[in-house]
Amino acid sequence: MLNVKDLKVSFQTRGGQVDAVRGVSFELDKGETLGIVGESGSGKSVTSYALMRILDRGGTITGGALDYEGVDLKAATEAAMRDIRGREISMIFQNPRAALNPIRKVGHQLEDVLRRHARATRSTAKAEAIRALEAVKIRNPEERYHAYPFELSGGMCQRIVIAIALACDPHILISDEPTTGLDITTQKAVMDLVSDLIRDRGMSSILITHDLGMAAQYCDRIVVMKDGAIVETGKPEALFFSPQHAYTRKLVDATPRAGASVRELLPEEMRTPLAPPKRSDTVLLDVRDLKKTYQGKSGPVHAVKGISFQIREGECVGLVGESGCGKSTTSSMLVRLDDPTSGEILFDGEDLAKSPARAFAKDPRRSSIQMVFQDATDSFNPRHTAQQLIQEPLDRLSDLNRSEKKARVEELADLVGLPRPLLTRFPHQLSGGQKARVGIARAIALNPKFLILDEPTAALDVSIQAVVLNLLVDLRAKLGISYLFVSHDLHVVRLLCDHVIVMKDGEIVEEGPSEQVMQNPSSDYTRELLSAAPHPPAAAGLAAPEFQENIA
Repeated sequence: MLNVKDLKVSFQTRGGQVDAVRGVSFELDKGETLGIVGESGSGKSVTSYALMRILDRGGTITGGALDYEGVDLKAATEAAMRDIRGREISMIFQNPRAALNPIRKVGHQLEDVLRRHARATRSTAKAEAIRALEAVKIRNPEERYHAYPFELSGGMCQRIVIAIALACDPHILISDEPTTGLDITTQKAVMDLVSDLIRDRGMSSILITHDLGMAAQYCDRIVVMKDGAIVETGKPEALFFSPQHAYTRKLVDATPRAGASVRELLPEEMRTPLAPPKRSDTVLLDVRDLKKTYQGKSGPVHAVKGISFQIREGECVGLVGESGCGKSTTSSMLVRLDDPTSGEILFDGEDLAKSPARAFAKDPRRSSIQMVFQDATDSFNPRHTAQQLIQEPLDRLSDLNRSEKKARVEELADLVGLPRPLLTRFPHQLSGGQKARVGIARAIALNPKFLILDEPTAALDVSIQAVVLNLLVDLRAKLGISYLFVSHDLHVVRLLCDHVIVMKDGEIVEEGPSEQVMQNPSSDYTRELLSAAPHPPAAAGLAAPEFQENIA
């Protein structure tokens, strides 16, 4: 179906020419699903954009050949490519909300594709669009046809993007990180849906991801990219059980999995002895019958329905569940960014719920409770340097003078492993891992007792995630901080947490010691979450035949 030979892509930047893809070659057979894996900056997405000929203005295909069933995509005119895109080769983009027009109904956006490629007329377009929505298993497709993207959940928007990509029955589907930001059950539902549609329609597919577990589960063959080049190609079982390249081994080792410790995610040279956490039986946080109700268009919405739990000094508690289960609302109330409708939040014996969230910003107890947000970029002022971002809590809530603040910021940078020269950089000049370190340094600047971590590694590559997770473990041991780790990645929760709380529809459905909940869950919902999680085969120590049976 597709033959890519010695592909080279370069970008012209202020600093000169950057070679983003350097001699990439691979083939895609009819009916095959090919995985392209690697970290950010490895050239995965640029390769797919080159295939679709949708590179940024500064990007140029400088060499190689792109052959699609005898058609030279590199030499094809833009008019020819417009016919090929959507009808012959289609793409699911990483961010569905960014891929959709926010001010047009999703049904009309489907009609655009159908009419552009002569798959529908003005009179039949609506019916065809509704059929496309039905194909991706959207409930009430006639109603969703009239919805705008902002009225839909992330998983629903992803299904709309899939419907648009498949509307014209393309021969090749390219999926660029199609489940980024989705909770674990939605992720599985989306990937199962795409896999089923590909199989039923006899399509070929390219799956671009940094999740090796997902690639192993859904791909027939995997290509590993690093620094714009392919370093290894093979069947999933071969890459997991006998990787030939050191970089592939690094990715496999860094993938969270059952049976591994947090230190085993790191390269061997970085595996220092793990210090035990400073835990005690003293209750630091006692949440009692916490409730939050919002007024919606159709009446009250009960986001949190009377939950109760405790966190002890030095303890790490995981809070897991699907999107919309109440995790973020609970976190927002605990960190006092939102007021509960009722209930108590006892912190060191004092009920924080009695202090309005608006007034709590200046409360002396604010320094004891801090938060690391899911998207570091969105939580930073883009006009502030890393130094200013880390120093902000000190400016607001400490009595330190200028020189003392500067010394404290440098101390924090050293503590989180952020090189001091990076303190003068702005957020857009930092990598994802560096921004995560800045967010953690800012959160611990005031020596808090309690830290809420809201999906702090969700958007990071696995090797960077491994470093950040180990940093959090080390900080907990050094500083004696208690953590509430909010996540939908059960493998990460098992690695980090002593205790797990599972939420569904605003209620706690199960809680207990981490290993007990993971190994022997009592709730059907917890079992559903565990079954939805990708299980890297190397993690479980499976032999190759067992691996084949596992992914089947």
